Amino acid sequence: MLEWWDGSPLATATWVDWLDIVLLAIVIYRVLVVMRGTRAAQSLIGLGFVGMLYLLSDLIGLVAVHWVLDKLVVYLVLFLLILFQDDLRKALARAGGFLFGGSTRVAARPSDANVMEEVIKAAFSLAHRKIGALMVIERSASLEAYVEGAYALDAVVSTELLQSVFHPSSPLHDGAVVLAKGRIRAAGVFLPISLSPDVGRWGTRHRAAIGLSEETDGLCVVVSEERGTVALVSRGQVTPIADANDLRQRLVEKMGEEEPAPANEEVTGARA
Repeated sequence: MLEWWDGSPLATATWVDWLDIVLLAIVIYRVLVVMRGTRAAQSLIGLGFVGMLYLLSDLIGLVAVHWVLDKLVVYLVLFLLILFQDDLRKALARAGGFLFGGSTRVAARPSDANVMEEVIKAAFSLAHRKIGALMVIERSASLEAYVEGAYALDAVVSTELLQSVFHPSSPLHDGAVVLAKGRIRAAGVFLPISLSPDVGRWGTRHRAAIGLSEETDGLCVVVSEERGTVALVSRGQVTPIADANDLRQRLVEKMGEEEPAPANEEVTGARA
């Protein structure tokens, strides 16, 4: 054991070497956190596979494969900058906020269960009156890039506020509401419309929800103005919701929480 230790790089490592390793680990970890839950994460896995193939081709003598990949390495940095430009911009913005925004007061965050109940009550109240709505719940992937240019609210999530935002007389009723960290982050948010050929039968709100869920892991609660129904959109899939209990159960499954108690029996008995 001592012979192995004496011959290993660890025996001669200085505190500068350890600092170098720790800083690199932190950078890699932060990059993975930013990428988590986005389509960029899948692309990153694909690039990792290409890197492993490059090393493997050199080890077992796949000359042609190694030559092609070796030529492509020259363009790898440019490719990464183009592919991850939005995520890199968000990461730099977060780093700037961490360095210079430390004095910013952070509002208390209500529990996810309370937020969930307010969303459920608002969704079925709006559906009962056939008022269209689109509410997006942020999960691991940041939605900061989508709320730029929208109306920043940073308000407590409440049924009354959500109903007011989506009322036909409100100037914000056409856009989506983004909920992040237990608060209403922004209203009047316009989301990317899905270009998939399978979404032709859906309206604009559903297509916007599908478009966002294809790019992030956000959960979208959609209220149809024409049919007065509620649907949950996740990972590009639209799930019709039967009643408040059904929506509550599905949100609990997606959010990974214990099921909260129903807020009141009136909402529980609502139907899409």
